[in-house]
Amino acid sequence: MLAIRDLHVAYGPIVALRGVSFAVPEGAIIALIGSNGAGKSTILNTISGLVRPRSGHVEFAGERIDSLPPEQIVRRGIAQVPEGRKVFRNLSVHECLMMGGYCRSDAAAVASDIARMYELFPRLAERRKQLAGTLSGGEQQMLAFARALVAKPRLLLLDEPSMGLAPRIVADMAGYIRDFRKQGMTILIVEQNAALALGLADEGHVLETGMVTLSASAAALLADPRVREAYLGV
Repeated sequence: MLAIRDLHVAYGPIVALRGVSFAVPEGAIIALIGSNGAGKSTILNTISGLVRPRSGHVEFAGERIDSLPPEQIVRRGIAQVPEGRKVFRNLSVHECLMMGGYCRSDAAAVASDIARMYELFPRLAERRKQLAGTLSGGEQQMLAFARALVAKPRLLLLDEPSMGLAPRIVADMAGYIRDFRKQGMTILIVEQNAALALGLADEGHVLETGMVTLSASAAALLADPRVREAYLGV
């Protein structure tokens, strides 16, 4: 479904990605793990059209998308849950969910999908008139998930979804991700919590200083002594 080919990205003189290549098969969960500054979020932002590559390209469903603006990438079926959730703090929960459908023209279907989000996340239904900025961290993460799902993505990009959340909320979030996958969604997840990411994923890639240094099944990475020592604290 998604193919990253020899991707090079820089922020001025600072090189963030150095020839990154990997694929995300349809229906799979793929994990990107690595330390801070390894380039994980840059990959997601490049896929979403927020960052332009210096060279290399990104293909989605057989079409090259790395020169498209973000709104066209969303329309093609890619949505991102950003690091830190980035909800619209001064909008209500309901208004934030409506923003998730801003690229869609089927207003009745958007309303139906928002109603489905309230069924999936009952806490959001209780808070629908509340300002997003006043929600707890776990509630904001639910809202960020729901906002992305209203866009009806085929590929969901998750950037550090467990960051700052209590263990119980992280467990709930992992359950949501598994359910999304059962519904046929393809997921690319970036996580500092390597045990969480690899526990959810089919395959994983380890990034170091902007390069993929190790790729294997999630089970193999969980058992790899290098990964266990560097990222699992074992």
